[in-house]
Amino acid sequence: MMQTKEAYRGTGMGVIFMAFFGTLWAGIGVMGLQEWGFPYVELASMLVGLLLLIGGISLLHQAQKMPERTTSHFQRIRFWFNIVFIAEGLLIGAAIAICNAIKQTELIPAVIAIIVGIHFLPLASLFRIKLYYVTGIMLCLLALITLLVAPSTILLGDQQIRAKLSLLGFGCAITLWTTGLILWFRLKHAKS
Repeated sequence: MMQTKEAYRGTGMGVIFMAFFGTLWAGIGVMGLQEWGFPYVELASMLVGLLLLIGGISLLHQAQKMPERTTSHFQRIRFWFNIVFIAEGLLIGAAIAICNAIKQTELIPAVIAIIVGIHFLPLASLFRIKLYYVTGIMLCLLALITLLVAPSTILLGDQQIRAKLSLLGFGCAITLWTTGLILWFRLKHAKS
């Protein structure tokens, strides 16, 4: 990976996205715990998200010090990223509406995880980041395993938790946070 302004800016934004959405998924995992581990699990999740956010912001700050090289190639990437992001949002909205209409609201988190996972596949090609293929496949597999295999609830000590929600939420969070860390460290250790 080249150390250019565009690489730092794009990776910084990617790390920020992974921090933000990973923390949202961790919140879903926390909801499934139903106060088990309160407040430590929430604090740990917020801390991980905050550290990644700081990492992403530091990359954006470093990009500011570099010369601008905006080309039509980067404008095309920005255009297609926006198309993929909008399509993802529309599909998530439609999935929520359909799940609500058929009274299957418990499917919403897993369906969203599948849509998010699929959205990484065109981004992998667009940004030429093979790691995004792994991220997308992991999110899809995690959602399918959660839907098909995980029990609905389990007991942790004397506390009943919603296992599907916790597994999916924390699994997606860890996948996204790990992707963000790898992106950050790859850029920081890349040769010019």
